[in-house]
Amino acid sequence: MIQAQSLCCGYGEIPILRDLDISLREDEFAVLAGPNGAGKSTLLYALLGFLRPQAGKIELFGRELRSYKRSDLARLIAFVPQESHFQFDHSVFDTVLMGRYPYLGLMQSWTAQDREFVVNVLASLGLESLSRRFYSELSGGEKQRVLIARALAQDTRYIFLDESLSQLDINHQIESMELLRRINRNEGKGILLISHNLNLAANYADTLIFLKDGSVLGTGLPAEMMDPSRLEALFGMRLGTLINPSSGIPNLVYPGPDAR
Repeated sequence: MIQAQSLCCGYGEIPILRDLDISLREDEFAVLAGPNGAGKSTLLYALLGFLRPQAGKIELFGRELRSYKRSDLARLIAFVPQESHFQFDHSVFDTVLMGRYPYLGLMQSWTAQDREFVVNVLASLGLESLSRRFYSELSGGEKQRVLIARALAQDTRYIFLDESLSQLDINHQIESMELLRRINRNEGKGILLISHNLNLAANYADTLIFLKDGSVLGTGLPAEMMDPSRLEALFGMRLGTLINPSSGIPNLVYPGPDAR
C-alpha cells in the first residue's frame, strides 16, 4: 500500500495540499477527480517522490517514500504523463524498451531478457504490428497505448497516470479505460488515474477520490461518490445523475442551457 498521512505539499511556502490523507491498495484501480487547481497533479508528483512533503509523510509498503533511492522507486511506480515529447524520434519497440531503464546496471546495455520482455508486452497489448513504426507517426490513441506499454515494461507494482486520456476521442478513452482495468485485474497492478471524465471513471474504476482545495473531499465506491450532493460539494453546482443501464452505476447528466 502507498499511504499519505497529514500531507502538506506545494511549490513554494504556501502549501497546495493541506493535511491530506490518502491510501491506495496495490490491487486497486482508483481515479482522482476534482476541479482545476484542486491539487491533483501536485498530489501525484508527491506520491511519485518528485515533491518533498512540507509536513506529514508518505509511506510505500510501510517505508517512508523519501528513504527510497530514485532507481528503487522506478521499479515500484511507473508514470504515464499527459503527453511525451522526445528529442529524437524512436520506434515503438525502442520507446517501450525505455521502460527497462531502471533495471540497467552501470555501463550495461539491453539484455536478451529485456527485449523478450518488451516483445511480450507488445503482444499483450496487440501492438506487435506497430513495433517498427516511429512514435511520431502514430495516432493519439496509439501513442497512449505505447506509453502504457512502456509503463508495463517497467514491471512495477503501481502505474500512475496524469490526465493521460484527456486528449483522446471517446472511443480511445474507452479503449484505454478497458486496458487499464484489464491490467489491474489480470496483473494485479495498482492504478491511479487523474481524470475529468467522471462517467468513464465511475463505470471502470474501483474507487473515486474527490479532491478540492488541496484536501480530500471524499473517497469511496463509484456508486456512493456519484451522488448529486457530493458532486455539488465538489464542483459548486447542482448536477443530476441517472443509472447507467450498462454498468448499474450513477452517471452524470449535464444540465441544459436553461437548467441553471
